[in-house]
Amino acid sequence: MDREAAAAAPFLAAPAPSSRRRPAADAHILSAAFLFVFSAYGAAQNLESTVNTEGDLGTVSLGILYTSFTLFAVVASPVVTRLGPKRALVVGSSGYVLFILANLVPTWYTMVPASLYLGFCASIIWVGQGTYLTSAALSHARDNSLPEGQTLGNFTGEFWGIMASTQAIGNLLSLALLRNGKDGGSVTGKNLLFVVFLGCMIVGIVLLCLLSKREEKGDNDPLCSSFGVMLKSIVAPLKDRRMILLIPLMIYIGLQHAFVWAVFTKSIVTPVLGISGVGGAMAIYGAADAVCALVTGYLTSGLHSATLIVSFGAIVQAVVLFWLLLFYSPMGGLFGAAAPLLIGALWGVGDGMLNTELNAVIGLLFKDAKEASFAQFKVWECGAVAVIFFLSPLITLQAMLILMTAGLFFAFGAFLFLTIVVDKSSGVRS
Repeated sequence: MDREAAAAAPFLAAPAPSSRRRPAADAHILSAAFLFVFSAYGAAQNLESTVNTEGDLGTVSLGILYTSFTLFAVVASPVVTRLGPKRALVVGSSGYVLFILANLVPTWYTMVPASLYLGFCASIIWVGQGTYLTSAALSHARDNSLPEGQTLGNFTGEFWGIMASTQAIGNLLSLALLRNGKDGGSVTGKNLLFVVFLGCMIVGIVLLCLLSKREEKGDNDPLCSSFGVMLKSIVAPLKDRRMILLIPLMIYIGLQHAFVWAVFTKSIVTPVLGISGVGGAMAIYGAADAVCALVTGYLTSGLHSATLIVSFGAIVQAVVLFWLLLFYSPMGGLFGAAAPLLIGALWGVGDGMLNTELNAVIGLLFKDAKEASFAQFKVWECGAVAVIFFLSPLITLQAMLILMTAGLFFAFGAFLFLTIVVDKSSGVRS
């Protein structure tokens, strides 16, 4: 019996083979899934105010969507904790499918409920994304004895680079399939385009279903649904001064995204290039954003490198804002046609840097409270987007640019103060 036990000991001591996919492979699958889903959704969002014009249905739907997004993002953290990040991603993707289906029959009775439901789904899919990607990056760093900051930067850069490229891909699909009618007023090919978008959504959802489960320990915890735990998850991050100092940059990220969607295309691109030029300008914006996000993600190694990259991104967008405020005016000729494209490219460079680094910094500083931290990000970002959608018809372009400039300087100053405080108090460095 002793000899048999000794012979069996190596087999009993050997670890059970793990069926979990490597974290890097999960990050690739997550990025590919979002590529399909948001190539369709991003282009559909850009078209809302153009193809659903009756009673401003498209614009109102987007305002409702982002208001709903903001409200539901407040409680997204406990929902994602309860579901687990993978299940939250799959459930959240259903809202995007419903939104595309509503666009095939656009009425107040289809678009408004779809927008409200998408606001809820968007809040949990984005909190789930931030949680899942951060978890995969930190697991990869631990498994391979790599620096956490650098690994998180690499994973974040890849994801946001691919996400930014959806602007180029989706708008090129719109450019290829949409046609103006003979009378110059109607648009043909819309239903075909949205059917193609629906197909992209389905492929993306299938990829999300293939993800491994990660950190789903909240699945069976009945306390996750209690009001006290929910309230704590909402309020607790606001007690951390690091989160308070990041909030201005979160708000600015929302402001500058809404500026591109609601103001740049309408007030800068359309007067020079016409509606047909919007797709091309947004494609250039998306391509510049994607390349910059990929590069800056791989240059990120911690707070010090993130500060340098955020500084450069802020300078690029400040240059664009001052150009628009002080010198820009629509003009003809080659330079006049190229100016909106150059502005879109520069804005994409700045967005790629700011958005990528903010996501990486949140994952690095709040790795023990990922769901609540990314939920806070979406609350402030989407609240700013909703404000711009409702404000843009009421104020001038100059007033909007002044608001953007003030927001950029305040956000950048708060971020610099954060890096100084964290460096001195906790020693978090690259």
